[in-house]
Amino acid sequence: MPNDPSDPPRRIKVQRPGPLLVEGPVEVELEDGTTVRSDRFRVALCTCRRSRRYPWCDTSHRRTARPEPPSRDA
Repeated sequence: MPNDPSDPPRRIKVQRPGPLLVEGPVEVELEDGTTVRSDRFRVALCTCRRSRRYPWCDTSHRRTARPEPPSRDA
């Protein structure tokens, strides 16, 4: 997928902890050489490798249970 100099650059938003948000459409080349494509206007790329839909993030990195707020009893 060669870049055309007249194409605008892709914007990627890095947020920790979490996925890379990339303005689409995008093509991603995986380690085994296969290519996956998304035509969405923005995609989330998994950085933790816990996604069942890798390389797309499915929020598997989130905790299953949220910590309870501290008690107000004093």
